[in-house]
Amino acid sequence: MRHTNRQTVTQTLTDLYRALDKQRVVTLSFLKEEKGDTGKKTGRLVEDVRSLEVYDIRTTHDGRIVVKGMDRATGEARTVRVDRVRAYTVHRIGYALDRPEATTRARTVIVVRSPAQLIARELGRDYLPRTATTRDTATLAA
Repeated sequence: MRHTNRQTVTQTLTDLYRALDKQRVVTLSFLKEEKGDTGKKTGRLVEDVRSLEVYDIRTTHDGRIVVKGMDRATGEARTVRVDRVRAYTVHRIGYALDRPEATTRARTVIVVRSPAQLIARELGRDYLPRTATTRDTATLAA
């Protein structure tokens, strides 16, 4: 078991991407928000352990990195924030579950499949112009 407080986020993401590429099951120990009796989130964090078949790693609109995977125990899709992962283990067990079909609209979320794409996405967020550049406003872009 690897503890994330003893390594960088880059090392954690590298291991998770490797598990995704080789289609290996990952057991994650992470913090999640507790839900009350009515199903509302209480804001209190509790530890949970899940074995996931990772099928996607994405960057959210607010800049957080999330891991999406199929839960081996329930067969449902789960999303885990990487900053809340406390420990993980990559197993030799292969995938057995079907993953869900993509239901998000095109261009709503940018899928990140490698560290290079993640770096390019973050650089693009910082350095690309926020408005479209046309022939009339081309002098402003230079």
